[in-house]
Amino acid sequence: MARTSLAERMTRLDQQKARIAEQEAKLKTDERKQRTRRLIEAGALIEKAGLLDLDANALYGALLSLNVKMKDAGSVAQWAKAGGQVFDREAKARDALREPLVVTFAKTLPTPFTTQLRTAGLRWNKVLQHWEGLADPDAVAELCGEHDGALRRLRPKDGPAKEPEKAHGRGSEKSAGAT
Repeated sequence: MARTSLAERMTRLDQQKARIAEQEAKLKTDERKQRTRRLIEAGALIEKAGLLDLDANALYGALLSLNVKMKDAGSVAQWAKAGGQVFDREAKARDALREPLVVTFAKTLPTPFTTQLRTAGLRWNKVLQHWEGLADPDAVAELCGEHDGALRRLRPKDGPAKEPEKAHGRGSEKSAGAT
């Protein structure tokens, strides 16, 4: 068995050091991204609570007073309960408008448009070759009209599944029957 030379061992150690440095850099980047995400979330919550219009000094003072009350577990539990109730109400209101939908298009769609479909709540099903998901049918019908798409409601709340409908009268018969 051949022995490795000192130069070869030093080269391997340098490579290991480089890998470790790369991993450390990745960890720092991930930590920075997590912190940035958390700060963005906190800012969104401050805006959602209607506190964004406060003067910086007033907002900071309010947050400091919360910090003092944070030591009381009862207060934190009340805050969590109140926040959870509001989030639940908002989710129910948002979901009230959403239905399970299937959307088909006769031709390939441009990437910016597929981003709009995803934003509306749809995702691409590779197997069935259609867009599907829980979304607001009126908003999706408007999107379908832009690219001759056919919208099909799977389970409307007020009755049996409806037949595919042509969005704005421009959907093709071929795409309407595809699922």
